[in-house]
Amino acid sequence: MAFPYSTLMVQGTTSDAGKSTVVAALCRLLKRRGVRVAPFKPQNMALNSAVTADGGEIGRAQALQAIAAGVAPHTDMNPVLLKPSSDIGAQVIIHGKVRGDMNARDYHQYKTVAMAAVLESHQRLLAQYETVVVEGAGSPAEINLRDRDIANMGFAEAVDCPVVLVADIDRGGVFAHIVGTLSCLSESERNRTIGFVINRFRGDIKLLEPGLEWLERQTGKPVLAVLPYLHGLFLDAEDAVQPVQASRGAFRVVVPSLPRMSNHTDFDALRVHPDVDLQFVRQGEAIPPADLIILPGSKNTRGDLEWLRAQGWPEKIAKHLRYGGKVIGVCGGFQMLGRGVADNDGIEGAPGVSPGLGLLDMDTSMTRDKRLVQVSGTCAFAEDAAVSGYEIHMGVSEGAALEQPAFRIDGRPEGAISPDGQVLGTYLHGLFDAAPACAALLRWAGLHTEHRVDTSALREASLDRIADATQPLLDALEKLA
Repeated sequence: MAFPYSTLMVQGTTSDAGKSTVVAALCRLLKRRGVRVAPFKPQNMALNSAVTADGGEIGRAQALQAIAAGVAPHTDMNPVLLKPSSDIGAQVIIHGKVRGDMNARDYHQYKTVAMAAVLESHQRLLAQYETVVVEGAGSPAEINLRDRDIANMGFAEAVDCPVVLVADIDRGGVFAHIVGTLSCLSESERNRTIGFVINRFRGDIKLLEPGLEWLERQTGKPVLAVLPYLHGLFLDAEDAVQPVQASRGAFRVVVPSLPRMSNHTDFDALRVHPDVDLQFVRQGEAIPPADLIILPGSKNTRGDLEWLRAQGWPEKIAKHLRYGGKVIGVCGGFQMLGRGVADNDGIEGAPGVSPGLGLLDMDTSMTRDKRLVQVSGTCAFAEDAAVSGYEIHMGVSEGAALEQPAFRIDGRPEGAISPDGQVLGTYLHGLFDAAPACAALLRWAGLHTEHRVDTSALREASLDRIADATQPLLDALEKLA
């Protein structure tokens, strides 16, 4: 059965209303039907990204939605990606490639160029797929961003597609969110809003029904579905670190929550490992004892190094190592482990050189070229353990530390292990995702366990769960058409 919409857009009354999840669920439902479907997000601002098969970079959420749709992630699915490097500036990525760093005002002027890229990608997807399910960004009620908007109603108006508005009831004020959002829209934008989805509901639906009836009378538009709050999902987060489950394991892993932390999804396998207690430590929080400390990726390595020093991490790491603990650095965290990080061209901020933590005999220089590649290989410290993932970084590291690699990737040495075997660094994202590599890394760090975590199976099961829960929305959309 064909789906009646060639392009359908899902917008939210707020950030984190559930747009990404609803799009992923619709993609999975349409895939089950045999519909050729692709996800699309015109503009994404996120520090969690993925490398595509065509050698580009897109938001992590769009890669997840592509998995839900059963298609390979492609740069056309997220033609504009903004990766914040400061409070007012971001790296601008168009069609998977870096165009440069811009402050908010400069990017606002650049949006006409960005919109052309968005429409080009959308047309290419329409030529290949029967349906394109589009995710908005933030909220269409952000009237200060309405001029030259490419992320929400500006896109919907340009391609003349219907819009479904999602609101999160769990945060409260759901009716005000919906009515208030509609009041901020133009007449044509309100007309193309075909209905609402109330997300993350828990409780007795009978108690909600009077509010639903009021909302439909007030707006003249239907509530298409009320979706339940689903616990225990394993889905890649678009940006913000999700709350960590209560401690379950005795092996303690601590990660500093860097201000510009990127791709914290690297640690999702550890979050659900039954023998691991993973903690993200935020600014001002006490640094707890740990068996393993992991320095994550960063979009501003020198800036986050300064933050680490201000929070007392170098002293804590030194004490941790004296007592036999282990340290892993991933991408930007790997660069921090060396003697210094040089950014003479000011690629990530003000030009200059910052001293590193001095735990690996190497130096890093920032470069304008970004390495984007999917890779596979083996752990050099456990030759039987297969590893796979992706590299997504700017900068080149050199030094004697690299002569003792952590991995062998596509026939070449990669990363480093310190002579005393306590410190490991790598540019490889997703290093814990493959169960053999995860087990080998945890053994290296001191955890010997028979438990294995299959992140792919957990992800697929979660996609099926959200699809099953979202079936009423698909049914309502088809009846509405």
